[in-house]
Amino acid sequence: MRQTVAPQVQTVLPSGCVGHWRLRPAVHGFMVAWSDDRVDHTALSLRRVAERVALEAADYLRDLPRPDAVAVSTKSSPTDVVSAADTAVEALLRHRLAELCPGDAVVGEEDGGAADTDTIWVVDPIDGTVNYLHGLPWYAVSVGAVRDGVSVAGAVAEPVSGRLWSAAAGAGATCDGQPLRASAISDVALSVLGTGFSYRAQRRVGQARLVAALLPRVGDVRRTGSAALDMCAVAAGWLDAYLEHGTNWWDWAAAAVIAREAGAAVRVPRPPGSPPPADEVRTASSSDVAGLGADIAGLGADAVFAAAPGIAADLAVLARACGAAAV
Repeated sequence: MRQTVAPQVQTVLPSGCVGHWRLRPAVHGFMVAWSDDRVDHTALSLRRVAERVALEAADYLRDLPRPDAVAVSTKSSPTDVVSAADTAVEALLRHRLAELCPGDAVVGEEDGGAADTDTIWVVDPIDGTVNYLHGLPWYAVSVGAVRDGVSVAGAVAEPVSGRLWSAAAGAGATCDGQPLRASAISDVALSVLGTGFSYRAQRRVGQARLVAALLPRVGDVRRTGSAALDMCAVAAGWLDAYLEHGTNWWDWAAAAVIAREAGAAVRVPRPPGSPPPADEVRTASSSDVAGLGADIAGLGADAVFAAAPGIAADLAVLARACGAAAV
């Protein structure tokens, strides 16, 4: 088991922020903007908590016996599986967050939760459960902190490789402490695009049509089975972009801020329970991508999109032309 040094974390996180988030009207929805260029110190505290509990959960998961791939329960479809490990890791995450941040709401994949406090923790105990069950190493624990409907801090921990991805609003993104930056690519035709598929057969048909239309027009396509790690890969420049429909809040709550803080153009759906319009929330943390809001609109209400800034607008145009909004 990895030995980690626990950061100094206050029992109750500070309520004051340097600056504040504002939702500014934009085409088809809102642009998320930070009102002050200084670092949000509340987000830094939340990041330390996210890192701590994600690492603890990853260590715990690594030591659990891997269940038989056929000895699992299902949720929305026969391919939407949940193992005892998912339930156990989420219970640990909830317990630790209750200790470190008493009173904060926790929303998780397995046990839900109410998003009714100033800070909401959105957790996925195993993002990539199918990979986990089959012995594929591409899965992770995801812990995101959300304030005012925006992911402001997050950590994604990989049990197999030991990698820790994390970010805080205005403070950049790192993997194992090394700064992350989205790729500098400028030609969509050379780009490597990550994607994924729904658990519902009918939705998969539409997703397959979209990929088939995109494939001749991009460099290549990858499907790894973990939305959180795909977005982290965009942050690292390993993938040039990621586009998927039908993911859930816990799949991207942490990774969205990681990709955003690495300079990617990021579009995510509205959090559950948010008022309409539900089509667009675009996030940008640098001048390179701050003006891309309208350009990456119209991809579909539940689309998650992260792309290197040099191709984001062109790829969104291409995805729309290939029928992304109808998936």
